[in-house]
Amino acid sequence: MALADTALTSGPLDRQATLGDNALPGEARVVNAAERALSGERHGVRAVLPFLGPAFIAAVAYVDPGNFATNMAGGSQFGYMLLWVVLAANLMAMLIQSLSAKVGIATGHSLPELCREHLPFRLVVLLWLQAEAVAMATDLAEFVGAALGLHLVFGLSMWVSALLTGVAAFIILGLQVWGFRRLEAAITGFVAVIVFAFGLDLLKSRPSGAAVAHGLFVPQLAGGDSVLLAVSIIGATVMPHVIYLHSSLTQKRIVGANPQARRRIFRFEIIDISIAMGLAGIINLAMLATAAAVFHARGQFGVGNDLTQVFGGLNHFLGGHSGTIFGVALLASGIASSCVGTMSGQVVMQGFLQRQIPVFARRAITMVPALIVIGIGFDPSKALVLSQVFLSFGIPFALIPLLIFTSRRPLMGSLVNRKPVVAAAGLVTTLIVGLNVYLLASA
Repeated sequence: MALADTALTSGPLDRQATLGDNALPGEARVVNAAERALSGERHGVRAVLPFLGPAFIAAVAYVDPGNFATNMAGGSQFGYMLLWVVLAANLMAMLIQSLSAKVGIATGHSLPELCREHLPFRLVVLLWLQAEAVAMATDLAEFVGAALGLHLVFGLSMWVSALLTGVAAFIILGLQVWGFRRLEAAITGFVAVIVFAFGLDLLKSRPSGAAVAHGLFVPQLAGGDSVLLAVSIIGATVMPHVIYLHSSLTQKRIVGANPQARRRIFRFEIIDISIAMGLAGIINLAMLATAAAVFHARGQFGVGNDLTQVFGGLNHFLGGHSGTIFGVALLASGIASSCVGTMSGQVVMQGFLQRQIPVFARRAITMVPALIVIGIGFDPSKALVLSQVFLSFGIPFALIPLLIFTSRRPLMGSLVNRKPVVAAAGLVTTLIVGLNVYLLASA
């Protein structure tokens, strides 16, 4: 090994693998801060900051417009009863996203890349085709959600709203030119908007504290409809495209030079996941609790099935532009998750086929189905629900390889799944796949 290469890998980070040959100043600063954190020079919050970001991008998929639809429906129909389902789904998501992040940190490869390297070619092609279909369904839901948000807030036609959504997505994706930190900051900003919006609406709706606590910690269901909706909430929570994406976000962002460094990076990533997914869980809980306090308490049990009615109902019952605040949150969710969906599509094609098309071309192509749905006047809320059902098909194709690869010591090294993690992940995978099969059979 040359002396220069030795210098690059003698510390806790493999700087060449992390920065490459075209690193931007902002990226170099993040890597320098991460190196000081791993070497013990930075402590506390300052040590964590360089590692925050990937999970916030992944967390957007857990507060996408599809979650708006299921949570508002659950709260309006069954009150606070299904809060425990939202909590359980979020805990499952934390475990799964930690496994996905660990793949990138431990192997330096994304999950699609590992599939390509270790699975038969025909199976890889099958996995790629279903992943592309899932990416298109994901993009449909998120694009339609953003357009609906613009329509509700500004009164624009759905067609004009869709075109403006496309422009906004192009602008956000363009931030990648200035490095990963700018894009992470923009996505985190959208998450902050959603948190702020639902925080305001939750305060205005004044949900019952006792009822919230009971719904969170006392599992209960009330007949077949509540079972189906509970399955929908869990089934729509873990999205296959973001499992692929998270492994890519961590594979070269900060690369450890040795097993000890990779373990420490993963510990910091667990903090990133806990914060980001914790916020996503709070948002989902706030959605359902707001719907319960505003609609279920007033006997408006069917309002949550139509986000346009939710918008009008919040303005009517809470005042103070509460519906507009909801629409802004839906808009932020749609734009952010649409960008994340496009990024996932890039990871899928690059990983499974070693092929890539320009991100803006992919964005333009995947806009077409959403524009068609909007152009023919299809009900946006119904499109959101149907897209979530379709996404259920892709969950086993991502979860099962994830569990298999993270349990292989030759691949994962010191970050291989331990037996309790294998048991927990196996149980979660079986449960989610089984529930989605039930959901599809009942749809």
